[in-house]
Amino acid sequence: MIDRATVLRLGVGQLVCWGVTFYLVGAFGDRIAADFGWSLAQVQGGFSAALLVMGLTSPLAGRLIDRHGGRSVMVCGSLLSALGCTGLAAAQGFVSYYAAWICIGLAMRLCLYDAAFAALARIGGPGAKTAMAQITLLGGLASTVFWPFGAELADLFGWRIAALAFGGFALLTAPLHWGLPDARLVSLPTDDPSIAALAPQSAPKSHRILAAALYAMVVAFTNTLHSGMSAHMVWVLAGLGVAAGAAAWIAALRGVGQSSARLCEVLFGRRLAAVDLNLGAAAGLTAAFLFGVWSGISLPVAVAFSLLYGGATGLLTITRGTLPLAFLDPATYGTLVGRLIVPSFALSAVAPVGYALVIERFGAAGAIWLSASLALATLAAACGLKILSARPA
Repeated sequence: MIDRATVLRLGVGQLVCWGVTFYLVGAFGDRIAADFGWSLAQVQGGFSAALLVMGLTSPLAGRLIDRHGGRSVMVCGSLLSALGCTGLAAAQGFVSYYAAWICIGLAMRLCLYDAAFAALARIGGPGAKTAMAQITLLGGLASTVFWPFGAELADLFGWRIAALAFGGFALLTAPLHWGLPDARLVSLPTDDPSIAALAPQSAPKSHRILAAALYAMVVAFTNTLHSGMSAHMVWVLAGLGVAAGAAAWIAALRGVGQSSARLCEVLFGRRLAAVDLNLGAAAGLTAAFLFGVWSGISLPVAVAFSLLYGGATGLLTITRGTLPLAFLDPATYGTLVGRLIVPSFALSAVAPVGYALVIERFGAAGAIWLSASLALATLAAACGLKILSARPA
């Protein structure tokens, strides 16, 4: 089993690594644009490039963790995060700016959730389900901590010094990752029924291939939706009729819903199968956007939309890590999942621009209906996984 110290190291590491990489552009983007005289689209282009790099390097990162364990790979992620933030602080033009983001993109693939999940699967096999949920509790607070903290640093010292400080925080996660065990689970304990219930079932190859394809669809649809809404949620709420001042804090409630749902899963979801949790989360995501359509006519409805949307995406982050344990050998988890999630990174990279085009042509309502369509597609794929899991091997 995975000990508490490992979970704590990974959890704190995820909090910091997400905050200083993935959420960096959210804290400094407007300041970077003003400093260079660029448009926000040009600044966001660096982040999109990082997401593309994550996709391109995903299969290699997964193979490295399967072969060598999470310790060395995630330490490299910490060091590259520090290097990328330092490069960003020193950037003087497009070439150096985008080069820094390419470095950060590689770093993110080596030290964020997908790497942590693969490391846990290698250590604990199907028994890693609870640990995966636990590390997301801290990781989910990254934007809550680092957005205001980064903005305060930038106000006091400028965005370049703040980015350099982010690099320093990234460097501090290297000792945390170095403390991870590298042992591989050899056999499952037979005296724990909760572990036995989670073990991958013997199934025909065609079933496993179909399950893998449906999993890839779930991850791709939810990542596209998450990336697009993260970039435009405040504007979408305002465009639907929510007062500008209220739109910002209502959008922020997404994080409350996310953390609350993850806490409930950790406390009460130990014996809940990943495929069932995934189906419930996908249903909640679809329901959220039904509320979203009517957000402009009532403040409580808008609040319900934000909380439900956050809760659903919070649970889908967990099942992104735990679902493959139901149909993949933990020994090859990193390699196979690394391949399956490649499309999700590519779609995430273009989603903010795609949503912007939809909003420009069809308004905020168009963005909500696009999101509802993606949620329905996620629900359909989740239903397919549930039906597949119910078939006899």
